[in-house]
Amino acid sequence: MVAVYKDGTKSQDIRVQSVTNDQQNRVSKITLSPAPAANVQISVNYTPQSAPAGDVQLCTNFSEFKKYFGDFSTDEGQSNLAHAVYGFFRNGGTRCFVTWVTDESAIDTALADFAAVDEIAIVAVPGCTSKTVLDNLSAHCQDLGDRVAIFDGPNDANATNLKPGEGNLPGNTNYAALYYPWIKVFDPPTKDANPKGDGLKVVPPSGHIAGIYARVDTQRGVHKAPANEVIIGATDLQVALTRAKQDGLNPQGVNCLRNLNGNILVWGARTWGGDANGEFKYINVRRLFNYLRESIDEGTQWAVFEPNSPELWAKIRRSVTAFLTMVWRSGALFGATPQEAFFVQCDEETNPPEVRDAGQLIVKVGVAVVKPAEFVIFELSQMSGGK
Repeated sequence: MVAVYKDGTKSQDIRVQSVTNDQQNRVSKITLSPAPAANVQISVNYTPQSAPAGDVQLCTNFSEFKKYFGDFSTDEGQSNLAHAVYGFFRNGGTRCFVTWVTDESAIDTALADFAAVDEIAIVAVPGCTSKTVLDNLSAHCQDLGDRVAIFDGPNDANATNLKPGEGNLPGNTNYAALYYPWIKVFDPPTKDANPKGDGLKVVPPSGHIAGIYARVDTQRGVHKAPANEVIIGATDLQVALTRAKQDGLNPQGVNCLRNLNGNILVWGARTWGGDANGEFKYINVRRLFNYLRESIDEGTQWAVFEPNSPELWAKIRRSVTAFLTMVWRSGALFGATPQEAFFVQCDEETNPPEVRDAGQLIVKVGVAVVKPAEFVIFELSQMSGGK
């Protein structure tokens, strides 16, 4: 990682090297973000309880949401948003910034408002599957470099060929993850309309998934893949996916939701595009890099305006090394020792005279990240009765 400071203002010339144990691997240019803290939910086309269109409200529980945006409703937009926020809190979320807009063209304005909120780490537009909107959502996350998007897959029980950029699907991006199919949850208005029915309604999964992200972050850490996790509140799926169907969808980055042993589980942790995204084909790897970059960035702000000397370089090496050692001990980095898991370089080589004359300080950081055991392979053998 190269953190560049110039004239007291931080420049965004950031590079992170993904390394093997011998610290010899290719350099990937990325931007990163803080540890997940809050979620964003945007809804389109509905009449709220009291919040004006475009007004951003911070909700820390579902009662606060109802105060500003109303309860469950027969209105499709409000229903999708209410179930998304309810599912977010029920699955482990704690802070959620919410707004609604009159039409899809106003989403960019809402995203601009959210750009100023530093603690936002996850963005979703529940129920919206428009290619234009999702591409803009992805661009928003990539431009800021401090958040990821959760896409809802198409609301189509017959969808079988889901590939980035085809049909009404957004182009591939390692700053977003797509989940399919939609889920069934209990909906009070549906039950009121048909008391003899089961009261189930098909809703987009993005809000529930965002809550799972928050739950996994709290229980295990941002490096843990948010997969093989139960979707609390989901009773069934819009369509049952077989293993064969998932085998065709997984390489494209479609994170399938499966009914396994009576539980509705998240059975995928890939960024949208899957194998095509290379080093960042897993959403937890992207978010771990986001966390590392932001933490190091914010944790070295004290160095701005300090004398750019070997003494400062040594202080920065100690500070960043201490932080990465803590991250390694948490299990987020690969290696039997800290030396195998990461390196920190801040010396005369990274800060030659021309760099110092430009008022810059450069620190290089390389890390070896832990990736999910996506496929667990067992080798079985059968032995005869003899010795």
